[in-house]
Amino acid sequence: MSKECCKQENSRCWIDYPEDDNCIYTAIEKHGAMTLEEVAKRLGVSLVRVSQIEKQALKKLSKRIKK
Repeated sequence: MSKECCKQENSRCWIDYPEDDNCIYTAIEKHGAMTLEEVAKRLGVSLVRVSQIEKQALKKLSKRIKK
């Protein structure tokens, strides 16, 4: 997996998590699927907020699939 895309903060795969080279692909490769609680801890937000974001994302995906 190329880490080139993770070097820029405005990249879609960049995350503010230096332990995983600031890359979502590295994080997934190292840790596999994560629970919402694990994601909340990494992002420094509440579990409720991560759940809200997940629901919004699934709603958007659902609308795109129906088109």
